[in-house]
Amino acid sequence: MQQPSEPMNASDPAGSFSQLTHFGGFDWAKDHHNLAVVDSAGEVLLELEFPDTAEGWAKLREKIQPYPRLGVAIETSSGPAVERLLDLGLRVFPLNPKAAERYRDRKAPSGVKSDPLDGWAFADALRTDGRDWRELRPQDPLTTELRLLCRDEIHLIEQRTALVHQFGAALHEYYPAALEAFDDLTSSSAWEFVLAFPTPAALAAAGKRKWEKFFHVHKLYRPEMAEKRIDIFSRATQFASPNPAVIRAKSVLACALARQLRTLETELEKYRRLITELFNQHPDHDCFGSLPGAGEKIAPRLLAELGSDRRVFDSPQALQCYAGTAPVTRKSGKQRFTFLRRGCNKLLRSTVHLWANLSRANCVWAEVYYQHKKAQGLSHAAALRCLGQRWLKILWKMWQENRAYNETKHLKNQLAHGSWVVALMPDKAETLSK
Repeated sequence: MQQPSEPMNASDPAGSFSQLTHFGGFDWAKDHHNLAVVDSAGEVLLELEFPDTAEGWAKLREKIQPYPRLGVAIETSSGPAVERLLDLGLRVFPLNPKAAERYRDRKAPSGVKSDPLDGWAFADALRTDGRDWRELRPQDPLTTELRLLCRDEIHLIEQRTALVHQFGAALHEYYPAALEAFDDLTSSSAWEFVLAFPTPAALAAAGKRKWEKFFHVHKLYRPEMAEKRIDIFSRATQFASPNPAVIRAKSVLACALARQLRTLETELEKYRRLITELFNQHPDHDCFGSLPGAGEKIAPRLLAELGSDRRVFDSPQALQCYAGTAPVTRKSGKQRFTFLRRGCNKLLRSTVHLWANLSRANCVWAEVYYQHKKAQGLSHAAALRCLGQRWLKILWKMWQENRAYNETKHLKNQLAHGSWVVALMPDKAETLSK
């Protein structure tokens, strides 16, 4: 076994890949993990399997002591295993799952798979190809907490969406009047309505006076809408399910889903308050908070996904590829194909999509740009992707300099460079030129 090397240069906290003397491959699981370590010549120096316990991680810390310049490849970019590896002071390199599969095939063309084999394959891949990989850089605690809260909020919203679909399906089976009266099932008033009047018969028995009281209690009373809903309620039993068993069973389900949605919405409100509080404390608040259309929901998500370390994306193109707005181009001879980028941060891609769409109502040039792309024959999604690509180039520059967005300054710069977007805005161009 080789002698321990000197520690990395403390004046270069990020280090450089050439400083690594040993390379590890980490295959993680729920209850145990495998680590393989190779030297610069590819010789396997360590193969270790340990449980995911305090004792197991202590054993890992002891075993890697002889390798202070150790980099580790792992097939994920987040999670408790990654956090513990960073806490050990290791340099971590996330591995794309598709690339990981290819590296496995390179070591075992027969298709054999095992945890030790994966660890060795990842370690050797880092040794030979890792120079071009993006190292995972730990975020500051504020950014880390904001990122986790934003991601968990999105997952809870996805759960709410699934429950809303189930809620709507249950109502469709036995309570068409509720669907007709409340077209937005994400609104809490729809859930409270079903809890107050769980069946068409219960609604009919309640009578007009209780219906109107419900409108007032839940702040739904609008003369025209109230009249329409009262008409729907009065004939609620006419097109209800003819089978009493279906009504009894599905009303239980609808009420259960309504209560779950009510609870989930309460928890989401807590998340929004926490996210807003952390976002307001963040040093990059003014930069992201100034983005047109981002608002109090999108801006924190953008900040959380980009992080606070400016070294992560060394160019706008790096950020655009990471966010999935940059297309993938394939060329062969005279043929050229362009595809949607699949290998990206999908959460950031969807966030940029939402932001680009919302920016159209808050930014003149964004709407002009979008309409021009639509006129060229692009679909709504493709036009928004192009707009998001342009926005990310602007955001990258703002992020690097930590400054707020200034539309007048941006348009003046575009005018000076002869941008075709400003040329499509003659009134604005004439004003800016004065």
